Amino acid sequence: MEKSKMRYRRFGRTELRMPVLTCGGMRFQHKWSDEAPEAIPADNQANLEATIRRALELGINHIETARGYGTSEMQLGRILPGLRREELIVQTKITPAETQKEFLERFEKSMDYLGLEYVDLLSVHGINEEGVYEMAMRKGGSLEAARKLQAEGRVRFIGFSTHAPCKLILKTIGTGEFDYVNLHWYFVYDLNWPAVVEAARRDMGVFIISPNDKGGKLYEPPAKLERLCEPLSPMAFNDLYCLARPEVHTLSIGAARPGDFDEHMRALEYYDRAAEVIAPVEARVLAEMDAALGVDWRENWTRGIPEFTETPGQVNLLEIMRLWALAKSLDLVEFGKMRYNLLGNAGHWFPGRNAAEWDRAGIARAVSGSPFAERVPGILEEAHRMLAGEERKRLSEGD
Repeated sequence: MEKSKMRYRRFGRTELRMPVLTCGGMRFQHKWSDEAPEAIPADNQANLEATIRRALELGINHIETARGYGTSEMQLGRILPGLRREELIVQTKITPAETQKEFLERFEKSMDYLGLEYVDLLSVHGINEEGVYEMAMRKGGSLEAARKLQAEGRVRFIGFSTHAPCKLILKTIGTGEFDYVNLHWYFVYDLNWPAVVEAARRDMGVFIISPNDKGGKLYEPPAKLERLCEPLSPMAFNDLYCLARPEVHTLSIGAARPGDFDEHMRALEYYDRAAEVIAPVEARVLAEMDAALGVDWRENWTRGIPEFTETPGQVNLLEIMRLWALAKSLDLVEFGKMRYNLLGNAGHWFPGRNAAEWDRAGIARAVSGSPFAERVPGILEEAHRMLAGEERKRLSEGD
């Protein structure tokens, strides 16, 4: 695998030459909490540095981390300052704060850990709900603090990351304040496509979060999905599905070890024919979904289904119905369990509640405009039977 195989795209109005694969820094660090430097095990640090060097060998020069990724920034700070800075694109992410002082203190800690004079990309991290949006966007808020850093030359471009419903993502994009966006969109989650299109229309960079994990737990695919995706792997299919769209610029690969890039590099062998190569695979997968769910499901399942903020008990109907459909049709049961049991346990990063308890009459009223209104109660009951298990936490909230 040679560096020449990497492909690059213009990252919107930043004009950065962005590799289509990003080295995401949330899986190779020692811990999800800050630790004393001497607490970092030598073998863990060696693995992290080998992963970074492998990424650079492959032409993956975009390194992405966050203040919320525990020891990631500190450990990256042991290798990044020794590399050719002009060849790197470094991104970190800072959550909005109640005061500019607090936001700036978080940024300073990030920079102290990274050992860099500036970052190329700074994301206002986690604009997932209206309250966080207001904290970021208000006069005297976190975005204004980020602008001060940009004026000082410590930040080149400012974007935002989000796990929000599409409506709020579109609202944030519509401010015109951001150069790029980190968001979820892939084969198993197409609800944010309008936001991708709008970001591209505004010439923003589009960064896809976690296509391996949130894109279906594709590092452990079910046998059925493997069979449907042949001759590609499910991971390669998803990569090419995303990259077949010019609106998408890069996919974050949360590598835990140097070899985690290999399957994605194999996918790039089909890069110039992406649309052609994925077409028969996509047709098979969609036919399987249509057979299991009904031919009208794919086109109409979201119609008349309210966001969790508008349902009794904040039951996240859209997410539950999505996970149910993927488990039912493509055997993505383990992925469904991972996501379903986060509902109600991950704050605004994965909002709403699952179907452990719900108001039957209230839900019936809420979905009365859906063509599948009569099926929704049964779907909720079956989803809970299939997917309920131990409550989950986000990785950053674990031990």
